[in-house]
Amino acid sequence: MASPRSILPSGALFAQRRLLLCLARDSQRHPQASLSSAGQGILTRAACERSRGAQSGRDLDAWQERLADQLLPLWRLNYDEQLKVKFEVTKKTLEQLQNRLLKLGAAVVEAQGLGALLQPFIPSPVINGYRNKSVFSINRGPDGHPRTVGCFLRSPGGKKLFCVPAGHLRNLPAKHHRVAQCYEAFLLQPPLDPSLDTRELGPWRRLRVRTNSRGQAMAIITFHARGLSEKERAKEFFTSGQGSECDLTSLYLKERVAPGPGLPGFHRYQLLAGEPHIFEDVLGLKLRISPGAFFPLNTGATEALLGVVAELGMVDQSTTILDLSHGTGAMGLCLAQWAAQVLSVRMLGQAVEDARWSAASNEITNWEGQRQDVEKVMARLKKVQGSSGALVALLDPAGAALPHRVIRAIRGCPAIQKLVFVSGRPHGQDMESFLQLCCPVPPGQEVPPGQDLPGQPFVLSQAVPVDTLPHTLSSQLVLAFTR
Repeated sequence: MASPRSILPSGALFAQRRLLLCLARDSQRHPQASLSSAGQGILTRAACERSRGAQSGRDLDAWQERLADQLLPLWRLNYDEQLKVKFEVTKKTLEQLQNRLLKLGAAVVEAQGLGALLQPFIPSPVINGYRNKSVFSINRGPDGHPRTVGCFLRSPGGKKLFCVPAGHLRNLPAKHHRVAQCYEAFLLQPPLDPSLDTRELGPWRRLRVRTNSRGQAMAIITFHARGLSEKERAKEFFTSGQGSECDLTSLYLKERVAPGPGLPGFHRYQLLAGEPHIFEDVLGLKLRISPGAFFPLNTGATEALLGVVAELGMVDQSTTILDLSHGTGAMGLCLAQWAAQVLSVRMLGQAVEDARWSAASNEITNWEGQRQDVEKVMARLKKVQGSSGALVALLDPAGAALPHRVIRAIRGCPAIQKLVFVSGRPHGQDMESFLQLCCPVPPGQEVPPGQDLPGQPFVLSQAVPVDTLPHTLSSQLVLAFTR
């Protein structure tokens, strides 16, 4: 069994991804080059379409660099310089948090100040091509190409919105670029809608690509229904046509179903070809991923982050973990190897089925996943108070706002003496959650209805930043709270 400290960025993993970086750079130099001799003709037609575009199409590279500057603001810096910038951003965020806590009269454990509280950055083991999921939009390109597959970017001045190919985005693996190029080639195939303009894009909308360390790939096409013929055409293209070289493991349609009388509209996933799931290896576990499930974008950095969580939570064979994170249950399942018991709640939809399958497949018997309300779980866990084992709460909102009722339930459970918070937005909405966790309520002080904070407040004791998104200003900040 690996220890949490052994989960560090490895040179072997970095070397393994260098090949993907080289392939990605090659696709950046030749974004419209053919993917193989089989697909030569259709991709050449795509290139010809662009060559006939307006003057703006001749500086497509400049548009792609502008897109990279917008989405990856640190991509022009070497990685050491990126980490320095991110550390300063994180330091300022914690300074702001400490100042606000002091104004509330909250205690801070470290009398030595911020230097003792904030630990050095944990780097990502993979710097380029690390994303296991990419989302591409479809719209008119800056060169006039009517069905460009890429990312949205406004023209200088902001009057027009274009879709720009993503060839300069270093965080995307080569496989994602190839699937996007093939999809654009598919959209160029006849029959083309003669009424197509910037408002009429036909039934095809967004493309989502998922990949894993096993080389599997899942493509999910958002589709506005126009009959079975269009679906069959997409299936044929990616299974036996030019798109077959993408070697997709799964091909899905995400179809919007129009609202009916008294019923709201909704989306549903339809498997067109291949396997219903792909799988990712995390800390030796085989985890199942459904098309609509949330999963961390950088698998290698997630392994490093899990080691930090286990260390800050002082997780051992006597620890019970209350996992309140979103997603496929990956965090709770991986931590189960070091803990006595893991209870994952606040799971929804496909995430529950994925996590239960993964637990059974990996023979994990000390993990339990439920859809129960947090309040009911807390009532059950209050029995842990006074037992020999420790109870650690784990929070990872994954970009969503943490409901006040969850914070209130945690503060009202005396058995929880330690809390580990994984924050992707410590300067934004998570800041308010930190304040509510640590805010003292003096005796006799009135609080607004619905904002009552029972129990003893927590104290921020340590913060470790983990770089999960190189080239961006974003990262994950792991904070330890005690009381």
